[in-house]
Amino acid sequence: MKKSYFYSLVFILTVITVLIFTACDKYVTKNLIQPKLSNLECRLIKHELGETCVPLNPKRIIVTDQVSLEALLALGVKPIGVPDTAFVASKASFLQSKMADIVYIGKEHQFNLETILKLQPDLIVSLYGINPESYKLFSQIAPTVKLKYIHNQWKESLLLIAEVVNKSDEAKELLAKYQQRLEKLRTTLGDKIKKIEVSVSRFHAQVQLPEFRSQYSFPGSILTEIGMNMPVNQRRLINTPDDTLVILSLERVDLLDADVLFVAVDPGAKELFQKYQNSQIWQTLDVVQNQRVYSVDTSYWIFGNILSANAILDDLSKYLVGSS
Repeated sequence: MKKSYFYSLVFILTVITVLIFTACDKYVTKNLIQPKLSNLECRLIKHELGETCVPLNPKRIIVTDQVSLEALLALGVKPIGVPDTAFVASKASFLQSKMADIVYIGKEHQFNLETILKLQPDLIVSLYGINPESYKLFSQIAPTVKLKYIHNQWKESLLLIAEVVNKSDEAKELLAKYQQRLEKLRTTLGDKIKKIEVSVSRFHAQVQLPEFRSQYSFPGSILTEIGMNMPVNQRRLINTPDDTLVILSLERVDLLDADVLFVAVDPGAKELFQKYQNSQIWQTLDVVQNQRVYSVDTSYWIFGNILSANAILDDLSKYLVGSS
C-alpha cells in the first residue's frame, strides 16, 4: 500500500483545520487591530502566498512548525512561540535547552489562537502548517511569511528563512560547515559507501503501518549526498521526486531488507514496531539476522533542517564508521 491512505488522512485534517480557522476568523477580526508598518520599518519579502512587509528586526517571532523552529534556532534566532508536533516526536527531545521559555501554541495544524494573540508576535514564519485560508487569518495578527519546504531541498529552505530574518551569512556558514562534515564522513567511509545499501524506515503512529523513505525524503537526500544507495527493490517503486515514502503492509516488510536498516519509531508506534519485530517475516530479513538494524530518533530523522542533518551525520558516524 502506498501513500494514498496517508494523504487522505492529511486531507481530512486539512479540511477540519480550514473550518476551525474560518470560525475563528470573525473573532480575530473583531478583537484585533494589527499595527501598520511603514516602508521605513520593514522590507518586502516575496513568498509562496504573496508578498509581506517584514520588520527589519523582528523580536517576537512565532513559527507554525518545528522545522522552522529548528532553522531559526540554528541561525541564532529564538522564537517566542511554536506548535508541538502533530506526527513525529517533538524536536524538544534533541534541541533540549535551546527551547527553554518558548511557549507552545497548540499542535501543528491545530493552533491555539488565544495563545498566539496573547504573545503579540511581530512576525509569523511558516514552512508548513498553514494554507491560504489560515494565512489570511494569521496575516491579521502579524506579518506572515509562508515559505516552501521540500524534503530534499532543506538547504534552500534554510536560506529562505535566513533571508527573512537577515541571517543569510550565518546560513551560508552553517551549510559550509555541514558540507565539510559530510565530505569528512565520505572520506572516512571510503569504498564502503559503494558496497552497502541503506534502508530508512519509519513506524507511523497515525497510519499504524511502517514505511520506507526514498532518496527524495529528508534522510534519503542526506544518504544520497554522501553517496549511499537504497535497496534496488525500493528504488523500483519510486517514480517521481514527490514519492518521498512508500507505506508497507506486513506482507511486504521484506522491502526493508538492506545491508543496514535505520528504524525511526513514532512515540505512538512502539507497540506496532514490537509486533513487526515478533513476526516471522521480520526474523527472516538478512539485515535482522546480521544485527544491522539501528533504532534512531524520529524527531530528527524524518523531517528537519540543518540541526537534524548534523544529528543524522552523528548517527551515521556512530553506526557505520568502523563497522564491517
